[in-house]
Amino acid sequence: MACAVSKKIGHVVLNVSSLARSVPFYETLLGITEVARMDEAGQKIVGAEMVFFSFGDSHHDLGLREVPAGTSVVPEALGLAHVAFKIGEGLTQLHDHAAHLRAKGIEFAFTRDHIVSQSIYVRDPDGILVEMYVDAAPEIWRNDPSLVASVLPLDL
Repeated sequence: MACAVSKKIGHVVLNVSSLARSVPFYETLLGITEVARMDEAGQKIVGAEMVFFSFGDSHHDLGLREVPAGTSVVPEALGLAHVAFKIGEGLTQLHDHAAHLRAKGIEFAFTRDHIVSQSIYVRDPDGILVEMYVDAAPEIWRNDPSLVASVLPLDL
């Protein structure tokens, strides 16, 4: 019997220091909908230790787990470098999202043109690097897969 091969990342769970700070941040950043809360014993509760979000096509796409006080993210440490969310199709939607983020007071860490995609990067309340991106035409990377390793400035 052959082993099943994964076709996509199912979801991401991030450790955060405060759900009270992080839940509204990710709701504003991504326009994502909270679908459930759970305590450490696996019970659904209000004021939980874990919150789940969905973009609507999956039971959940993002989970936030509150961790003990004093835990911190070191940007260049081993582990997660950043998490990326596709937020639409094309530069017009990226420009619109950039305007939305600026209007909400969310500062950009930087923006990048990766040739195969264009991105906005921000840091969440705990310093986790979050990328929001739109893809360029798929022919670009299909014709030259090496372009996935491109990093150019992007003016938004």
